[in-house]
Formats: sequence, structure tokens, C-alpha cells
Amino acid sequence: MKQAVYLDNAATTAIDKRVLEAMTPYLAGCYGNASSLHSFGTEAKEVLDLERTRLAKLIGVQSGEIFFTSGGTEANNLALKGIAFANRKKGNHIIVSSIEHDCILNSCKWLEEQGFFVTYLPVDHTGLIDPEFLNRCINPKTILVSVMHANNEIGTIQLINEIGNICNNRNVYFHTDACQSFGKIPLDVNNSHLSLMTLNSHKIYGPKGVGALYIRKGINIAPLLHGGGQEGGLRSSTENICGIVGFVKAAELCIKEMREEGIRETSLRKNLVAGLQEKFNGLYINGPLENRLPGHLSFGIHGMEGETIRLLLLLDEMGIAVSAGSACSSNDKTNHASHVLQAIGLNQFEARGAIRISMGRFTTKADIDTFLKSLELTVSRLNTIYSH
Repeated sequence: MKQAVYLDNAATTAIDKRVLEAMTPYLAGCYGNASSLHSFGTEAKEVLDLERTRLAKLIGVQSGEIFFTSGGTEANNLALKGIAFANRKKGNHIIVSSIEHDCILNSCKWLEEQGFFVTYLPVDHTGLIDPEFLNRCINPKTILVSVMHANNEIGTIQLINEIGNICNNRNVYFHTDACQSFGKIPLDVNNSHLSLMTLNSHKIYGPKGVGALYIRKGINIAPLLHGGGQEGGLRSSTENICGIVGFVKAAELCIKEMREEGIRETSLRKNLVAGLQEKFNGLYINGPLENRLPGHLSFGIHGMEGETIRLLLLLDEMGIAVSAGSACSSNDKTNHASHVLQAIGLNQFEARGAIRISMGRFTTKADIDTFLKSLELTVSRLNTIYSH
């Protein structure tokens, strides 16, 4: 079914037509393997080198510090596991926030089984970690700190410049998962003293199945995948030239249009909050009102938490696509409440009742108005059903 209103851009975005146009010549016309020595291969290699340089310039780093991956999950796994095993002689302690994406947290659980020790930093009611507490947690065995730039469930933006300064002063590698923030809010690799940074394509109107890991020159890191030695020996696998072209084009568009789009999406979010506050007495916002991604809002309605999934399905029947938190977590068959929402102080019942709205480039004021009317109608229907 084609959705009339799509408000789940934090899960994935539609490919921008300009990105598709950039990719089209490489779907069939440039199909060589970039590792081959013949002209087909050298053509692909030239494109690969050009795109790597273009992406590096966008974030202010050297082209040799960009390593293309299959997406954010692989890049995060490479960052944590690669640093852990390459630096095991130096130390075996890793620090992450308690509200990281599942691919970070599950990597940490696995690393704990391999003999590493992990500290999970608590957050306040807005989702922020305390940099000073982080500083106290660093010890001589600490080799890596990983704190996401912006949270996928509640949109909170971390103080990564402060975190980076601490890590730099303590001589500890600092990694950030920037999948939700890249192209949406400013990010300065050098001011934040980032050692590694994860990026992906499908959150910024590019194709799925492609991402990148920035690794500062001189970082000691081990590969996850072993094979033909592509990507400087850190990520063996034939490069996805077409996907990389789309990824870089999407990144260029987002960086170019960031300021204007950020203002527009912030305005839409404020309209949404005002509309929700007007219509629902039991409304509560998850996370901060201001220090969050421009087009992101997580909220709940007291008394409706137990019917969130039913509510979302009814909205879907009306052509409205929203999320009950992280799309990735929908694969969790244990029906656990959101670890992010529990970390900011919600109980398990409230943590299962969140509705996440994530706007994007193609979201309009009319979409927000349609959602508000549809939500009001859906809630009234559920209230009627469960009042008898």
C-alpha cells in the first residue's frame, strides 16, 4: 500500500530523485570491479576514488580516512570490535552510553563474552550523558568511548565536543554513531576530536546497503572481514560503486541544504507539538523539547500506552506511517520495552507506549495536519472501544 503520509524518516528515507539520477549511469554502464586491472576495472576505480575524495571533503578529512561499508551496523561493529581487538594489549575497557543503537549494545555484550569490560553510562531525563561522569569512568585500561551524536528514538543531541575534549585529554579513542545526525545538524570532526565516525546512506535520502566509517589516520584498528583487501585492507568485499555514488550525492545535497531544511523541519515539529498539546490532555514528550533533531518527536498519551501497536496499525490503515520507537527494535521477539525510554526514567508500560514521528525533506505542513486529525480520530475510537 502506498502511504499517504510518511512520518518514519528516522527508520529510512525515500531516495531523492536527484540521487537516483546520479546513480542511474552506474546501474549498468559502469559495472567493472574496482580491483580489476582492465579498463572496466580502472573506470570503476576512478569513480570510487573520486567519490571517496568528495565525501572526505564534505566532512573535512583526508580521503584515505574514509572506508565504505554496507551501512551503519557494519561500520559500528567494525569500530567497536576493530578497536577492541587491535588494542587489547593496551587495555580491555570500553565506555558507551546506555542509549546507544542495538548494534552498539549487542557488540558490547559480545565483547564482554570475549573478556572485555564495558561501562554503560547513564543519562538524565532528556537523554544526555554527564561528561564529568564519563571523565571519572575513564581508567588506564580504557581504550574506547562510543557515544552516538543524536539518538534514534528520542532525538537527543549529545555534547560531543565536550566528550571529545575529555577523550583527547585522556588519550582515549572517541567514536560516534552519526547515522541519525549526519546531514541534518552541524558536525565538526576536528572540534569534536573524533577518532572514528559512523555514517550511512539510507537516512539521508540515499540508497540502502551503503555507509562509511571515518577512521582518523594512525588509529590502530583490526578488520572484521578478511578477503581481497579492499578498502585499505579494512573491509574486504567488492565495492558497491552505484550505491557509493548515490550515498555521496545524497550527502552533498544534505550538507548544502542543511540550514534551510533544519529551519523548515523545526517549524513543522513545533506545529506538531502545539497541535498535540491542544488535542490531548495526557500528552507527554520523551526527551528534550529543544536539544533534539529538527524533525524528530517522541511522545506518549497517558492512558493509551497499552494500545500503541493497535493505534499504529489503525493509522496505517488510514495511510499514516509512524513508528513505535526504533524500527530496528521491531525485530526483538522478546517484546522488551525500549531501553532508551527506560534509561530516561519511563517505566516499562510507558516505555512501550511511545510514538515516534520523524519528518523529512518531503514532509509538508499538510502531512502534519492530516496526522493530527487522524490521530485524534483513532484515539477517540480506541477510547470508545475500551470505555465499555
